[in-house]
Amino acid sequence: MHCTSPKMVCETKIVADEHDAIPGTKKDSIIVSSSQMWTSTPAPAAASVVENKEPPGDTVFIREFERADHGEVRRIFCEGIMERIPNTAFRGLRHQPQTQFLYAMLTLMCYMVTKSLALTCCTPFLLMGARYYYSRKVIFGYLDCALHTDMADIEAYYMKPSGSCFWVAVLGGRVVGIVAAQGREDDNTLELRRMSVDSHYRGKGIAKALGRRVLEFAMLNNYSAVVLGTTAVKMAAHKLYESLGFRHSGESQDHTLPGTPRSTLQSLFFQIRYHRYRLQLHEE
Repeated sequence: MHCTSPKMVCETKIVADEHDAIPGTKKDSIIVSSSQMWTSTPAPAAASVVENKEPPGDTVFIREFERADHGEVRRIFCEGIMERIPNTAFRGLRHQPQTQFLYAMLTLMCYMVTKSLALTCCTPFLLMGARYYYSRKVIFGYLDCALHTDMADIEAYYMKPSGSCFWVAVLGGRVVGIVAAQGREDDNTLELRRMSVDSHYRGKGIAKALGRRVLEFAMLNNYSAVVLGTTAVKMAAHKLYESLGFRHSGESQDHTLPGTPRSTLQSLFFQIRYHRYRLQLHEE
């Protein structure tokens, strides 16, 4: 499926305790926003993080994307997106009381119509199966759209335009994390996008280091604010953004992902919340 360049959704893939690991970096020593100032603090349990130079094998370092990285970047991105299928289908239902009530009514109606206890007991499982099916369908559509737009040509979308960039985190010669930043001239903001960390390397502060790299880039390029949008279900992702200084600026309850046309059944079995975050660096 080919689609025009959409407004992509950024989601951080981390484990629950990653926001507590705050490795220091030379360039990240101080970042100031209108709401707070934070300083880097070394985390003994986390891998150390350096930037723009070749480190020892046990050190994570962050550098700009290179063409040879594309295969690993694509892998990390796809694995991160695929994790959304069960998260959206099952975890997300906990935050949708109206949908829970609707499913309870459908189960009750099944009993009233069929008078079959066995069929009624099966109804919740059928509903969960339908949620998984539509979550998989929608996420695959979104993934296909992303792989045919910015993730198909990272250099053209992020490396060549001024005010935008794409970074990778490298550990032991292997790419283990990614993040992008895209400048928006209309309001002088920088959008944080495509942050994801390899599932085997989470809990080491890599996502936080990537986030700090974006904030540093924004300050060096004199952006007034950094913004992001996420459909993350796990609270760890939201805690990570808040630990970086972002503030929740709004949400929409029934978001439509790029590359995923709506249908009645899809609306019944797939709902996702879209959260907006903003970190104000300075006033215009």
